[in-house]
Amino acid sequence: MSEIVIEGKRKLFGELEVQGAKNSVLPVLAATILCERECVIHNCPKISDVDTSLKILKDLGVDCKAEGNTVTVDSSVINDYKISESLMREMRSSVMFLGAILGRTKKAVISSPGGCELGPRPIDLHLSSLKKMGAVITEEHGFINCLAPNGLKGAEIYLSFPSVGATENIILAAATAKGLTIIHNAAKEPEISDLADFLNSAGARIYGGGSDTVYIHGVEHLGGSEHIIIPDRIVAATYMACAAATGGKIKLNSVMPSHIVAILSVFKEADCDIKVSSKSITLTASHKLKRVEKISTAVYPAFPTDAGPLVLSMLCVANGTSVFKENIFENRFRYIDELKRLGAKIKTEGNLALIEGVDKLTGAGCKATDLRGGAALVCAGLSAYGKTTIGEIQHIERGYEDIVGNLSHLGADIKYIKG
Repeated sequence: MSEIVIEGKRKLFGELEVQGAKNSVLPVLAATILCERECVIHNCPKISDVDTSLKILKDLGVDCKAEGNTVTVDSSVINDYKISESLMREMRSSVMFLGAILGRTKKAVISSPGGCELGPRPIDLHLSSLKKMGAVITEEHGFINCLAPNGLKGAEIYLSFPSVGATENIILAAATAKGLTIIHNAAKEPEISDLADFLNSAGARIYGGGSDTVYIHGVEHLGGSEHIIIPDRIVAATYMACAAATGGKIKLNSVMPSHIVAILSVFKEADCDIKVSSKSITLTASHKLKRVEKISTAVYPAFPTDAGPLVLSMLCVANGTSVFKENIFENRFRYIDELKRLGAKIKTEGNLALIEGVDKLTGAGCKATDLRGGAALVCAGLSAYGKTTIGEIQHIERGYEDIVGNLSHLGADIKYIKG
């Protein structure tokens, strides 16, 4: 198996361009299924989840190709409505294809999605919402069969939890449904706004994307579009955490600081100097980090769960004890045992973690347990004395484009060892 090997204790310095957002490009690629003309998507990150999305599109009969960071999709012809079980298991976000396939072909068959095992992530909200729009859904032998023989119809939907995936699936299904769909208590993440912007540029009529109430007036057909994916706010947080943990200074370009206000607040409390312009962030960590009294994850615009492992890893070498509360995923802390291999002092009880900062971490062998947990190990390895070897890096490759090359560019002694 392939590994990442790090010789730590090198401060990071320099500039980076932040890649396109994983959590934006995936629903946008799913949305191209609804479009009956060619779509050109720019700033697509070269990550394995994008590769899986393209495989799904091709399996459905869609013509698509990737050149650099641009993906071209022609969905004028679709000849299937099923996603294979093997592809569903590769990516948790694969469930978002359900609304788009159902909206385009009036039927869809999927299995339960795979990806990082962060705890229960039920798709009940997705299915119950589609049922309100007229879908007939049956589940048997591990497959979900959806039919809408007369097409989907607009509905008023209240989400008991502002689920990003459910909000996206409803928007996709409603874009070409008959009538008006209203989503109450919708997710407000920037990636929702990006999806709505893409669909609107293709002829959809979506209002309020990124607010807690979204209105979708269904249209009969969607055309093509050319769209630029927004920057990845979690990737930005990752490189900031790596620079902070090593006492370095970096400038991140092609970012949207307004998307990470809650994250920036934590870095400031940890005594990092932050300078922000309209599309860049400069972080300087010239002193030993300070503890952060308490961080609690919540839905946007609060502190995001995906940034939790990165900041927690950084705080392992801060002065004092920090408190971290995870409110979204019950199994998010699986990576902590791997951090302890490097000498981190962390106690967990339920959804609480107490991080007692240590004078130094020491390199060790460890393995990525999930996408963001794997990135947290990279951050810890960069700040540790000696060599850190990280296995199971396929998790990291799901969301980071050339993380080894980018960190090398910033001065890290880091290598990718192909297995």
